[in-house]
Amino acid sequence: MKTRLSAKNSFSLNTELQANGDRKILLAGHFGLQEVETFEKALPQQPLPTPAHTSLDLGGLEFLDSAGALALLDLADRIKAGGGSCSLTNVPAKAQDIINLINLEEVKRTPLIGGGKKTDFVSQIGDGFLDFVQDVDNVVSFTGELLIDLVATCFNPRLVRWSDVLLYMRRAGVEGLPIISLIALLLGLILAFMSSLQLQQFGANIYVASLLAIAMVKELGPIMTAILVAGRSGSAFAAEIGTMKVNEEVDALTVMGMDPMYFLTLPKVIASMIVVPLLTIYADLLGIVGGLIVGVGLLDLTVFSYIQETKRILTVFDFTSSFVKSVVFAFLISAIGCQRGFQVRGGAAAVGTATTSAVVSAIFLIIVVDSVFAIVLTYIPR
Repeated sequence: MKTRLSAKNSFSLNTELQANGDRKILLAGHFGLQEVETFEKALPQQPLPTPAHTSLDLGGLEFLDSAGALALLDLADRIKAGGGSCSLTNVPAKAQDIINLINLEEVKRTPLIGGGKKTDFVSQIGDGFLDFVQDVDNVVSFTGELLIDLVATCFNPRLVRWSDVLLYMRRAGVEGLPIISLIALLLGLILAFMSSLQLQQFGANIYVASLLAIAMVKELGPIMTAILVAGRSGSAFAAEIGTMKVNEEVDALTVMGMDPMYFLTLPKVIASMIVVPLLTIYADLLGIVGGLIVGVGLLDLTVFSYIQETKRILTVFDFTSSFVKSVVFAFLISAIGCQRGFQVRGGAAAVGTATTSAVVSAIFLIIVVDSVFAIVLTYIPR
């Protein structure tokens, strides 16, 4: 029995069914990407009893590209999966070179970037929850390892590359002073002005100083500084380590016997934990100065009375709690930035995704931890 299929570029397919049930397929002419679709459509019309043997005779091929070779190997694999057997015969040398380039197992492997599989709403919620649980597990594991390494450095400070610590202190601290100065001063001006609109109705202008001092020192100063550092330094940490992952520089460090945690992460974390509290105190003072400008310029308060009211309302506990809070925020920002950088897989797009994730995750953790601090500090005896 013979079946002939003609296509453009002089491609032909002949099928011969043997008396013993075997099948012989003879391919001739030009077999490339354009002929694959025609080839696939013709195959279901020639059913093969199983178990039987199929012989693909390529002796008449004049041209074969990688698409055609992949179609032949896929056909052979499907026949074997169905219980039959398949072999390629009379393969021209050039065609064999093309076939040797195809690794069918790698083709079947799940790609790093999914194909956009559509799922229902419930499945999307389930997948999102599982991804969230996995992400929490990764962050907790990384944070635990980082804390152990930090404790180890307390007993052996030579493990830390202090030159890198000074470098990151300059990047995260000194270079961040202009934007923090501007935001803190404007925040103090705005908060004092808006609060004065209400307090003036009761002749309580002096309490603008109290309100601003408490708001800046206990909440706005630490959280505003932390968010700015997360946007500037946290994203930079993720992008730097992520780029090193893409360029396989992290793997090179490991091969050379260097621990990436000590070499890349610890200097960033230590630098952040040093400069962020200092930036927070600086932001608190500038916010109070902004309120002082409004108080003296618009509310007829004297500099002395404003400062005295600020000193009366603030306590050492307020500054201490603000300092401790900023240290925790600094640890979270640097840790999540480095962890997102180490998670990068792929190319430049993955670095951008990790950078965005580092900033969003850091801000989320800052808000959550700040809420916990607000509750705990309320019940700590003064």
